[in-house]
Amino acid sequence: MEEINIDDLQRRMEGAIASLTKDFQGLRTGRANSQLLDGIMVDVYGATMPINQVATVSVPEPRMLSVQVWDKDNVKLVEKSVRESDLGLNPQLDGQLLRIPLPDLSEERRIELSKIAAKYSENAKIAVRNVRRDGMDKLKKMEKDGHLSQDDKRIYDEEIQSLTDRTVTQIDEMLSKKEEEIMQV
Repeated sequence: MEEINIDDLQRRMEGAIASLTKDFQGLRTGRANSQLLDGIMVDVYGATMPINQVATVSVPEPRMLSVQVWDKDNVKLVEKSVRESDLGLNPQLDGQLLRIPLPDLSEERRIELSKIAAKYSENAKIAVRNVRRDGMDKLKKMEKDGHLSQDDKRIYDEEIQSLTDRTVTQIDEMLSKKEEEIMQV
C-alpha cells in the first residue's frame, strides 16, 4: 500500500523556494553582492569552472566587487569572462585583483530585471503546483484502490492545499521584496 507523505511534499516545495532564492541572488540590484558573479564560468586549466573556484569574490564597498584571482595566469581569463557576461560589468585590472564598479541601473534595466524576477517566481509556483498535483493524484489513487476513506482523503486534501497556499504566499512575498530591492534607486 502506498502512503501519502506530507513531509516529502513539504520538502519538495521547500526545494522550489531554495531554487528561487538562488535565482534571485543572481539578479543584480543596486548594491554589490558577492553571489552576483556565481553564474560566471571561466575557461581555465582545460575546463570550465565557476568563478568562485578560481578566485575570491568580496564586497569592499556598497557599489564595488573585488575579485582576487588565485593564479596570476588566470587573471586575464577571469577578466574576459566577467566582461563578456550579460551583467554589463566593466572590471578594472590591478595586478591579480579585479575591481568591478557596479554602475547605476537604468529604469529600463530595472523593469527588465523585475520581469525576470517575476518569471523566476512563476517557475517556482509551477514547481509547487506540480508537487501539489502529485500529492492529490496519489490521494485519488489510494481512495480508488480502497486504501483511504473519503473523510481521510478530504483531510489530506485540505492539508496539501494549505501547504501549497502557504508556499505560494511565501513565493509572492519573496518576489515583492526582490522587486522592491530592484526598483530602489
